[in-house]
Amino acid sequence: MTQALETFRALADTSRLRILRLLRTMELSVGELALVLGQSQPRVSRHVKILCDAGLTERRKEGSWVFVALGAKRLVDPVLAAIDALDGAAADAEGATDAARLAAVRADRAASASQWFEAHASEWDGIRSLHIPESEVEGAMQRLLGDAPLGRLVDIGTGTGRMIELFAPRASTALGIDRSSEMLRIARAKIGERGLANAELRQADLYSLPVPDAGADVAIVHHVLHYAQQPGAAIVEAARALASRGRLLIADFAPHDREELRAKDAHTRLGFSDAQIEGWFDTAGLVVEQTETLEGGELTVKIWLGRKPAAGGQTPQRGTIHEVKAA
Repeated sequence: MTQALETFRALADTSRLRILRLLRTMELSVGELALVLGQSQPRVSRHVKILCDAGLTERRKEGSWVFVALGAKRLVDPVLAAIDALDGAAADAEGATDAARLAAVRADRAASASQWFEAHASEWDGIRSLHIPESEVEGAMQRLLGDAPLGRLVDIGTGTGRMIELFAPRASTALGIDRSSEMLRIARAKIGERGLANAELRQADLYSLPVPDAGADVAIVHHVLHYAQQPGAAIVEAARALASRGRLLIADFAPHDREELRAKDAHTRLGFSDAQIEGWFDTAGLVVEQTETLEGGELTVKIWLGRKPAAGGQTPQRGTIHEVKAA
């Protein structure tokens, strides 16, 4: 009864209902919510606090930004179902305005990242190397994937094609996906030099991969997720493309407070915790098999290996967590 009272009290405000609708689409910072709602940040923060206290939303601080996401599914799903049932198919004018403003926020984020990629494509490999030696990351990725053939490989956010160069020789086919035409131009040049006839590059979005269901055996997301507006959605889309027993390998940063990377390198997220990745994997129907930590650079790199359970089979057990301190 106490939980029900807290939930209904939290929902007894139009702005808070609007916030839930917006967060259903994507995680947003408090500033972005204020922009969409047309309200001050302090006012939006108060609404968010009430929703958080009721367990309907969660806050996560990253540097000077505070991101807001939906809370636990067991609390939120019944509420959203009730809202859908009561609202019906009709969209009110306020909802349409919110949707238009949200689209603008999304476009601004994408434009910022795209402009940076276009301006820095030729420097991309060098920028990566400033964070932590790539040889350490690549070696760990190779260890986790093992020596067996990789089958159908998809590199999501391929950039200049380094992962294709590294893993395509062990794959039956290799597909590199990136939104930046300039990145793909450089990747094509590099892959052509290596003579990788089984490799293909396509301009596409990580939220809508040009891969059929169960069309990949291994998917790699290498130092890309911290640029994603919706990391969870990107993981769900990668999982959709995986075949039974398929694997998803993510290499990215552990949580950090290097706020300057937002402006300098267009990072949307300041790293990820094990709990965040495990939660997204669970939502996507993946199981974390192994996790590795690489320390020793300016930032700590984490590698997560997840697997899609066999169709109708038992859920694979989680493997060993390794911590490696780079020299």
